[in-house]
Amino acid sequence: MATTIPNSAAFLRRVAARPPIHSAHDTPPLPRRKIITTFATSLALALQLQPLAAIAQSWGTRSFLWEKYFEPGLSPEDAVARIRQTAEGLHDLRGMLESMSWRYVIFYIRVKQSYLSKDMPTAMEMVPEIQRKSYVEKANELVDNMAEFDYYVRTPKVYESYVYYEKTLKSIDDLVAFLA
Repeated sequence: MATTIPNSAAFLRRVAARPPIHSAHDTPPLPRRKIITTFATSLALALQLQPLAAIAQSWGTRSFLWEKYFEPGLSPEDAVARIRQTAEGLHDLRGMLESMSWRYVIFYIRVKQSYLSKDMPTAMEMVPEIQRKSYVEKANELVDNMAEFDYYVRTPKVYESYVYYEKTLKSIDDLVAFLA
């Protein structure tokens, strides 16, 4: 008896063209309700477990774009608090300067300059009329020192960066002491 062997290439093409047959028990479907419930529960828990510091603090780098374009300015008390926070942040910047992380220093300086450009005029409302001229002088000195600091960090000139970093620290400390 002669058996005929089918054309193997045609046979393989025909077999490969058929989709594989799977039973319903091989891959259990992922129910949509389970995914939505898991997502909603985790979102609700995340919103409830927000740290108190994040709730109390109404500013920050993450909300920079939102604050810049969509929210009105801060109250004078919040502006003074953010100026104090900026002073603390600038004091902590020394480690990045010592490791010469210029890119991060530039980003930090520019974000804080943007905040200070809105906060200093707002905080001036808390200064008595008699002392406003000296407040403006200290604020202008801070702006000038931060601009020079930004320039020398961009260059990057190490010695001049340190000099203007110290001048910026001194001028922002004077401004914070003036607002205290």
